[in-house]
Amino acid sequence: MKIAVFSTQPYDRRFLDEANLQSDPSNPFELVYQDASLSARTVSLAQGCEAVCVFVNDVLDAEVLEALAGYGVRAVLLRCAGFNNVDLQAAHRLGLFVARVPAYSPEAVAEHTLALVMTLNRHTHRAYNRVREGNFMLDGLLGITLHDKTVGIVGTGKIGLATARIFKGLGCRVLGYDPYPSADFQAVGEVVELDDLLGASDIVSLHCPLMDSTRHMINRESIRQMKRGAMLVNTSRGALIDTPAVIAALKSRQLGSLAIDVYEQEAQLFFHDRSGDIIDDDVFQRLMTFPNVLVTGHQGFFTEEALREISAVTLHNLSCLRDGVACANVVPAV
Repeated sequence: MKIAVFSTQPYDRRFLDEANLQSDPSNPFELVYQDASLSARTVSLAQGCEAVCVFVNDVLDAEVLEALAGYGVRAVLLRCAGFNNVDLQAAHRLGLFVARVPAYSPEAVAEHTLALVMTLNRHTHRAYNRVREGNFMLDGLLGITLHDKTVGIVGTGKIGLATARIFKGLGCRVLGYDPYPSADFQAVGEVVELDDLLGASDIVSLHCPLMDSTRHMINRESIRQMKRGAMLVNTSRGALIDTPAVIAALKSRQLGSLAIDVYEQEAQLFFHDRSGDIIDDDVFQRLMTFPNVLVTGHQGFFTEEALREISAVTLHNLSCLRDGVACANVVPAV
């Protein structure tokens, strides 16, 4: 089978090639790597392929899916857990096989969440730059002790649970909210309603999928419910946050600090080198002016273990289609 792999970086090629050779050395898939992201403008690159392999910022709306089906593409392989970028109704109407990687090294994202919190709280990124310039003053680097603080985990699935365990280990009080709470979470923290979590937490960390019910769940109203001066962390999906509302809360000091690894309009920014360009996203540029905002470019998943698991599961999903066996990772119709 021939697969067009979109939005590829050197590390994608490395781990997918490795998984391809290990999965079936005598009958490997033919992987055709494309640097471009998938969209209506680039969908023609999938001609001659039986499947496409895509990532978080590829566009799979009805127009793109219909074009893919017209080219004879039978499968959409998501090398990520989220599927908010896929028009599932159109995909199933067209008879396309859609499968994802539902859980890959949740500890990777949980550990990155901790890294963001520790960096932003103790200002280690600013201290690093100061020391390199010979400035050893501590003024402006004051943080708080996380022990005994309250951390609210919004979304208690595998990543949220892994994050909760880390903060529990630091001696924090852990609260969790989820419409479908994890039984395992109750051994780590206390399950509460979202309003109660927002009002009591010194740190609020988001670990939910992006759906209609969660889009802009952090907005002007929910921010007003948060403890004044709290830290907000998002390592899930950018559109969970209403960014202009967050900017207003930072300006008013209602929100104490913000750490994000995702951004609602990240598709034109993240996974690209824009260092020589003028970034014309005024909202993002405004965010970058705040000293109490920390942004990383969607790297929470970026560990060797996670990339190896993503590649292996992605090709396993395709093997299920090729061999005509049931696949546990198929995304059902909505």
